[in-house]
Amino acid sequence: MLQRCAALGFLCGGGGSFGSVAEAFGQAELRKAATPPNEMGPFYRRNAPSQSVLRAPNDPGLPLTVVGSVWDVRGELRPDATIEVWQADHEGRYDLEGYRYRALLRTDSKGGYQFESVIPGHYPDRVAQHVHYLVRAPGCRPLVTQLYFATDPAFEGDPDHHYSKDPLVLSRGLIRPVLLAGEPGQPVARVTFELCLERM
Repeated sequence: MLQRCAALGFLCGGGGSFGSVAEAFGQAELRKAATPPNEMGPFYRRNAPSQSVLRAPNDPGLPLTVVGSVWDVRGELRPDATIEVWQADHEGRYDLEGYRYRALLRTDSKGGYQFESVIPGHYPDRVAQHVHYLVRAPGCRPLVTQLYFATDPAFEGDPDHHYSKDPLVLSRGLIRPVLLAGEPGQPVARVTFELCLERM
């Protein structure tokens, strides 16, 4: 079962520290180089609300929790960073009238951030499921990038070799493993996405 989960990009876990699992997948190494940029896309909207819970209680789709930290290339945590995230809903639709599945986040005193959403759906103009990011911090270059999921069927269970199935995925480094947690019958996908900014 563990081998099958690993092949599909899932890690199954119960209690314990999620951070330690993420570290095993080289998250610490990603702090040494700037996070690769990725296209902003046409669906960005200014003035997203300051909130960390994007999903409503009865929203369809697999619940998703994303955690991470913001660093710069000097290895310094950035408690002064802001992060805008936006994504499609479970069926691949963006809210173009309001602010569903959009948020402005601020890092905490240790440079950390977290938000709750759902795994986004596919839509006709894109191959891979993704969450958009716009990250800013004083003295750093703004970062526009995207988070992808190793569990995405578009990668056919092997993101190392199939990440280019989506021509907009220019770096394997933006694809993250997914940990399944939660109660029996109520799974929650958990992903760690560390962000490293270039200095001005």
